[in-house]
Amino acid sequence: MLNFIPSIDRYIFRLVIVPMLGVFALAASLLMLDKMLRLFDFVAVEGGPIAVVFKMLGALIPEYASLAIPLGLLLGVLFAFRKLATSSELDTMRAVGLSYWRLLRVPYAITVVLVAVNVALVFYIQPLSRYYYEQMEYELRSGALGASIKVGEFTTLADRMALRIEQSEDEGQRLMGIFARVSNSQDQVLSISAREGSFMATSDDPDTIILRLTEGTIVQDTGSETPRVLSFSRHDLPIDLPAIEEFRARGEGSREYILPELLSIGWADENATEAERDATQASFNYRMVEIVMMLLMPLLAVALAIPPKRSTSALGVFASIVMVVAYHKINQYGEDIATLGRIDPIIALWGPFVLFGALILWMYHRTAHVPGGQALGALERVFDKIGKQLGKLFAGPQPKSLVADHQAEAEDPRMAPAE
Repeated sequence: MLNFIPSIDRYIFRLVIVPMLGVFALAASLLMLDKMLRLFDFVAVEGGPIAVVFKMLGALIPEYASLAIPLGLLLGVLFAFRKLATSSELDTMRAVGLSYWRLLRVPYAITVVLVAVNVALVFYIQPLSRYYYEQMEYELRSGALGASIKVGEFTTLADRMALRIEQSEDEGQRLMGIFARVSNSQDQVLSISAREGSFMATSDDPDTIILRLTEGTIVQDTGSETPRVLSFSRHDLPIDLPAIEEFRARGEGSREYILPELLSIGWADENATEAERDATQASFNYRMVEIVMMLLMPLLAVALAIPPKRSTSALGVFASIVMVVAYHKINQYGEDIATLGRIDPIIALWGPFVLFGALILWMYHRTAHVPGGQALGALERVFDKIGKQLGKLFAGPQPKSLVADHQAEAEDPRMAPAE
């Protein structure tokens, strides 16, 4: 099948796809690593199992992917055209009659695929995964994930048992150094200590679990002067689980709504309040402008990828990241103020889109259709002047002795050039 694709398209595809996947993986990894550290601290404080951290990170992958995909697309195309420009291959392609629009055929084919993926992410997968993340966080706080018993601390269960565990091994499967103080129905107090134990589920009562203890002692306070002391090799201690309130239904906040729900609540539901309509309309328009802007990413990449002649500056890479991140933050601010009802979502979100899109089209027109036009030319000159001024500032003044020597050499007639 690849034999039917022109070799120039295959070449550009290879140039684009490798850095695009690399940037996507790097951006997603950095975002997840930052969140992973906070999740580890949160789970450690709540006393939950480590495995829940990776489940929560998995639920956040669609949210991070929707941010990393546009950035990966932009930098993938930018690095590809930058390589073509700095190696003079782009000049050769232009000389044989290949226009920029023809060279962008493969990048736009990739863009269409990524736009479809991002639509599925932001309108369907991301709202559901976000709700799943909130559910796991709630269960972790409430103890539904086995996080209610913390190692090294006394934990009260069902108001009649105090339990302390010295050490936990094998992710909670093996408990060491167990002490429990239990009040039974006859107002008797049992003090139980055991070398180790483990939790076991019961098939007949889901609200009760069994703490199986091994090699321990039971001290029963019967009210007399001499308590009863019993030793055991194995003892099963039933524990009533505390009642856990069910997690809320999906739909707290517009970011948990999928596309049909956004359209229904924002425009068709007569029972929706004005605040709900503002929130859903703002969320819908925010997701739409983030997706539509991806169609302009290849044009922005080409405009910023080609440096001025006889220059290998990477200023375009820096400028592209700053522009995309700044535009994303402006959209977030626009969504927030539109959610509060202070401004119409069309103005708050599509207004910056029109301005940013016009800037991209102008930059691309300068690069593709104006002879010698460089979108980064003026910016390159400004940064070059700033660099020279900083160089003079950090270099400092010359020593006076050297200045005097230079002046003396200039005034000495013997140093004049021979005629």
